[in-house]
Amino acid sequence: MKSSDKALTSKVIFSFHAPDAERVCVAGTFNGWDLHRDPLKKNTKGRWKIVKYLEPGVYEYRFVVDGVWRDDTSNASRRSNPYGGENCILDV
Repeated sequence: MKSSDKALTSKVIFSFHAPDAERVCVAGTFNGWDLHRDPLKKNTKGRWKIVKYLEPGVYEYRFVVDGVWRDDTSNASRRSNPYGGENCILDV
């Protein structure tokens, strides 16, 4: 990403606490719901994080923890999805 592109985007930090997990990713409308594209990195306290730069808009997302779709418990803004669950809503 060029520095001029960053001016059009906002820094978003995705975070998930899963100390026993082997792999955590975030998937959503910003990455085509790709389960593998945006892996988070784990710190020594078991919190997983990733920084994304997103253009203004409304996005839906979920975490994928060791292959299982999970909600972002820190985000109460939700929308039903066609699979009987809910996607988290992020307004950038």
